[in-house]
Amino acid sequence: MKRILVTGGAGFVGSHLCERLLELGHEVLCVDNYFTGRKRNVSHLLDNPCFEVMRHDVTFPLYVEADEIYNLACPASPIHYQFDPVQTTKTSVHGAINMLGLAKRIKAKIFQASTSEVYGDPAVHPQVESYWGHVNPIGERSCYDEGKRCAETLFFDYYRQHKLRIKVARIFNTYGPRMHPNDGRVVSNFIIQALRNKDITIYGDGSQTRSFCYVDDLIG
Repeated sequence: MKRILVTGGAGFVGSHLCERLLELGHEVLCVDNYFTGRKRNVSHLLDNPCFEVMRHDVTFPLYVEADEIYNLACPASPIHYQFDPVQTTKTSVHGAINMLGLAKRIKAKIFQASTSEVYGDPAVHPQVESYWGHVNPIGERSCYDEGKRCAETLFFDYYRQHKLRIKVARIFNTYGPRMHPNDGRVVSNFIIQALRNKDITIYGDGSQTRSFCYVDDLIG
């Protein structure tokens, strides 16, 4: 049994990760500031003696013990991360610094949830991991994109400089139970419009492509 820290654990993806880790027999410490995470996402786990919830913002240092850390804390939809772009950037950058510092101190393995948005407005389709992207560091959405890019840089620098055991995953469009119905992204928009018997809104000529991933497939 491992003790595992999940930041952003009350969010859409984080809550599913907490579930899966508990199913595997681990102790889970779920940390969330409830900006986009919701208590009801993890309420069904509260009776599990191996599950603990802590309200905390990762932009501040955290002093706990764990064998592994999964850093998922950051609003992921444009509506949410553009609401307070400075805080979004701080969550990605300061959050990464604080979690990496914690992992270094306690000698824990650490995982960073990154995003396909690090590729910006890609000129290459589909994107391979060796592609560096086509980015705009000063756009309205850059708080999320550049914050995640900086977090990746920090993770790899901690690996190179301190030999920290890291993993980074660039997550694409994830959907499934507990996704926020009003997050402004295409799957939730389509579902809400269909439930309201409204026309499905498609921008452009409809030739756009997206890489979708069901949350259970993401968590594995």
